[in-house]
Amino acid sequence: MTDNRNHGRSMAGVELTDEVLERMAAEAEAGLDPTRLRRRPGRPTMGSGPAETLPVRLDPELREALDERAAAEDTTASDVVRQALRRYLEVS
Repeated sequence: MTDNRNHGRSMAGVELTDEVLERMAAEAEAGLDPTRLRRRPGRPTMGSGPAETLPVRLDPELREALDERAAAEDTTASDVVRQALRRYLEVS
C-alpha cells in the first residue's frame, strides 16, 4: 500500500496528493498545451520586484492637498506619494 500524502490544495481547490502531483508532472514532461494555461490576473509590477503596501496616516489638511494635487495631475494619490518619495529620497 502506497502512502498518498496530501500536500495542500491548489488555488483551484484541488487536493494535491502524491498521485495528483505525479500526474501533473507526467503531463508537464509530455509537454503542456499552452491553450490550457490561463493568465493570472493582477496588477502590473512596479520597479524591480513586487510592490509592498505601506499604510500611512495623514492629517486632513495634508490629505486634502494630496487629493487636490492628484486631481490636478489627473493621477492617483498613491502615484503622487510615490513621485514625492522618489524625489525626496533621490531614488530613480
